[in-house]
Amino acid sequence: MDATAILQAFVLLLVAATATGVILTRDPLAQAITVSFFGLLLAIAFLAFQAPDVALSAIAVGAVALPLMILLALAKIRGGAE
Repeated sequence: MDATAILQAFVLLLVAATATGVILTRDPLAQAITVSFFGLLLAIAFLAFQAPDVALSAIAVGAVALPLMILLALAKIRGGAE
């Protein structure tokens, strides 16, 4: 096995572990942080598989936009409950 295949396998294991963490996290705020980390790892996986354009999209959506939307929704829900 060459170094690229080992890196790809390692990154995929990290992605799978983080996805499991997202599923098992119950607190919405912690889940937003975990989703952001998952999006970042997914972008690293795309880079490891030589897809830099997809990695940039994954960073924009998975690591920034989705967690931001979750946090804004939480703020709206918690602000409306008072």
